[in-house]
Amino acid sequence: MSLEGVVGFGLGLLIGLLVFAVWRLTAIREIRRDAIARSAAVISGRVHEQLVPHLPGFDFNPKDARFLGSPVDFIVFDGLATGEVTQVVFLEIKTGSAGLSAREKEVREAVRNRRVEWRELRVER
Repeated sequence: MSLEGVVGFGLGLLIGLLVFAVWRLTAIREIRRDAIARSAAVISGRVHEQLVPHLPGFDFNPKDARFLGSPVDFIVFDGLATGEVTQVVFLEIKTGSAGLSAREKEVREAVRNRRVEWRELRVER
């Protein structure tokens, strides 16, 4: 291989490495920005979920709602605060166009198909 060929190959390799380094820095910045934005959205959603019972348009007494967070956001014991529970509601809060996760869909189907039961566990001291 001639000297010009080696120099050309070396320059090409050097330019390629520089282009890759610039691309990598740009990609890493973009990935970090995206991760931060997603994290902020998740945190905002979780805070909003817990405030929903105290906002206008909530159909139940906020005292009747118990926050779970996962796999459903709330269980509402409708009427608990007044002393007469009329229904138990599994309540999932969504914002925007967010859809149900696979686990949330499974819980929804279990409730819809009446695969719900009451159990009592007594523990001896």
